[in-house]
Amino acid sequence: MSLSVKDIVQLPIMKTSKVRTGKEWLKSRMVEWISVIEVPVENFVRKNEFVLSTGIGCEGDNLLLEKFVNDIIDSGASVLAFATGRYINDIPDRVIELANKHHLVLIEIPWEVRFGEILQIVLEEIHKEKQGERQQAEDVRQELINCVLHEKGLEDISSILYKHINMPIAIIDHSGQLRANKKFNEELLAVFNGEKKGTVQQIPSSDVLYSEHPLFHQMKEYLVHNHIFFLLPIVNNHHNQGSLLFHPVDREKLTTFVMNVLDHSLTACALYFVKENAVELTEVRLKDNFILELAQKYSEVTTQLISKAQLLGYDLARPYLCLVGEMTHNDRKKTLKVQGESLGSSSLQSRNYYLQKEITRAGKNLRRRTMTTFDEDEVIIFLEADNQPYMETANQFLDNIEERLYELLSHITFSWGIATHKDGHYAFHNSYEEAKTALKIGKQQKGLGERTFFSDTRINRLLMAISQEDAIATIVKDTLQPLLDYDEKRQTDLIYTFIIYNKYKGNVSQTARALNLHRQSLLHRLRNIESLTGLSLVDSDDLFLLELSVRLWMLKKFS
Repeated sequence: MSLSVKDIVQLPIMKTSKVRTGKEWLKSRMVEWISVIEVPVENFVRKNEFVLSTGIGCEGDNLLLEKFVNDIIDSGASVLAFATGRYINDIPDRVIELANKHHLVLIEIPWEVRFGEILQIVLEEIHKEKQGERQQAEDVRQELINCVLHEKGLEDISSILYKHINMPIAIIDHSGQLRANKKFNEELLAVFNGEKKGTVQQIPSSDVLYSEHPLFHQMKEYLVHNHIFFLLPIVNNHHNQGSLLFHPVDREKLTTFVMNVLDHSLTACALYFVKENAVELTEVRLKDNFILELAQKYSEVTTQLISKAQLLGYDLARPYLCLVGEMTHNDRKKTLKVQGESLGSSSLQSRNYYLQKEITRAGKNLRRRTMTTFDEDEVIIFLEADNQPYMETANQFLDNIEERLYELLSHITFSWGIATHKDGHYAFHNSYEEAKTALKIGKQQKGLGERTFFSDTRINRLLMAISQEDAIATIVKDTLQPLLDYDEKRQTDLIYTFIIYNKYKGNVSQTARALNLHRQSLLHRLRNIESLTGLSLVDSDDLFLLELSVRLWMLKKFS
């Protein structure tokens, strides 16, 4: 919907004018501006301009006249109209040949026709045409917005867009996934996304600005397999949400109307993605809260709970392992960069996003369902189990996750507690408590960054149980207090010396090497232990009492 040269030539004011070249282009050449230009042209003429001239300054100088016409051609003007009869009596044949060669519409206007009247009438027509274009673009904008408000998708948006601009359209989201396609060449998309081999060349931005429309400054042009297509980013609140790709037959199709429609379509796409993200965020929160309550609260797995889970996409009728992970930030903080975005190590939301993404990916790779939630620095995962040993399943799953996580989140150390599926009405809560206990014991016994299985913690759980007895606590204190006082006073570590000695089953040489001590220094420490506790390290009962006391003391110290 643009004003063509034919529309202007048919105006009453142009009745006595004569088209000297380009009659076959009158309908296809558009007019957006009109002006009066004389020598020199310089940069005063715009693309798609209707240029009026008297030829003043070129009279009798055909070479200068040819240069003037050449400059008009270079400017991208649609029409050059000469007023003949005073400075130019006849348009030279060489000028007509030049205009024909470069597809410039050349018009001859009688001297008696006033430029002012032509300017006034054509400007009125341009104004009416622009008004019509603006109204049509506004109608398209309303159609696109209604499309989003009435719960329609990106395919509907692309269909509306294609109907009005008649160009192949594709919409991709921020991850590069194709979300809508209306007659866009799929092979070009595959090469552009890196799914197929091929060269993708971006045309420099300085060569892309074909119009004064502000949208051109955001547009990127690509060349793939000798095909040119354009990309416009879909942005909301300075965040890139995806891209709109379009493939015009030629650049002449990128009219002001088309650019306005594309601008409105970007708004509609951004609105759709905002709405989609809000729905996804709500769903994520519902799922997180459901799994968190399932784990931490003493919730009975009833028919009603199973039905609620199904609405969220979960199947509680299946057996699940429980993995509880604790994330500890390393002292040396690093910056995470993913897909061009910089994430500080303190960004809880970003950290959980990438962790959730890897958990989902690992579950799909192993063809197992997962249910995940977060509680500050704790991640809770229920992983679908089968007849395979649960340790093997858990290790395979965590290996799959950590392989990538330690690249993405290199500043975080993960410690895990793992429990097998529990039967009964409180299966999820019970398996969570066991995994949590395994995590706690693992941190006490092994330190950070380890995996601890609940089934391997029987001795520690036994010690935890008996440590609650007051009589036991008194015995531990009476046995170890002399060693603790001595270590504090002399800055030694007799308790650690005993732990290593006991680890090597009383082998003095191996213990001395492990502690990097001279043999005589170790023997001196061992004699001090016996003297302070009144226990013999060669008596099995005394040795058992001392070992039990040290274990219970360590359990209490790190709990």
